[in-house]
Amino acid sequence: MHTLQRRIEAGDYPPGTMLPSENQLIQEFSVSRPTVVAALRVLREQGWIESQQGKGRFVRGRPAMASMEQKRPGQAYLTKPESDSASEVVEVGAVAVPNRVGVLLDVQAKSRVFVRRRLIVRDGEPTELVSLWLPLELSEGTDLTSGEPLREGIREHLKSRKGVRFDHVVEQITGRMPTAQEAKQLGMPKNVPLLAVFGAVRNASGRPLAVVEVLLPADRHELEDAYPVT
Repeated sequence: MHTLQRRIEAGDYPPGTMLPSENQLIQEFSVSRPTVVAALRVLREQGWIESQQGKGRFVRGRPAMASMEQKRPGQAYLTKPESDSASEVVEVGAVAVPNRVGVLLDVQAKSRVFVRRRLIVRDGEPTELVSLWLPLELSEGTDLTSGEPLREGIREHLKSRKGVRFDHVVEQITGRMPTAQEAKQLGMPKNVPLLAVFGAVRNASGRPLAVVEVLLPADRHELEDAYPVT
């Protein structure tokens, strides 16, 4: 049940789409039919899905929070095509891994990793610096090395080119002062702090696949979240 719930949250099963059949779920998860039926019943009772007689089960979305359409920063930049927003690719290539990113990617200190960094522009002003960090082998044979915006989301691009499947994101938010280069790129005073959002992308077994880093001037952004009280 939790895997299906995470897939709905991640957008793998968008609202309005049909879930796989019971037989498909039994084969995929190697569980019994009663287990699948029970999991689907819980999802239906909690409002995640609905059943339509003679058609199947369809996704409704997150219960009681469907109106909150804005995705979390890390998820949005994984799923949304780069070409959908005004942006400039400001850095592409292999670099020494920063300490925090190295920990999140589970790579050795001073290892070289791939980074793709974009400057996002809204209403004619720079608002965010978005960096995608990957192990070098995951960048090979992809269009991520191009200076042009992708016409599909990063998740879909890596899935089609490298066969990797993103399962969940572990998000961390910290505050720090910008470097001189970051302040210049974002057109912000050096005495204004940044909100740094790190999204560690993992597969179903928990293995790190990528890190999305979003830098937001603290005087222009606020982060809002919603979650059930259990």
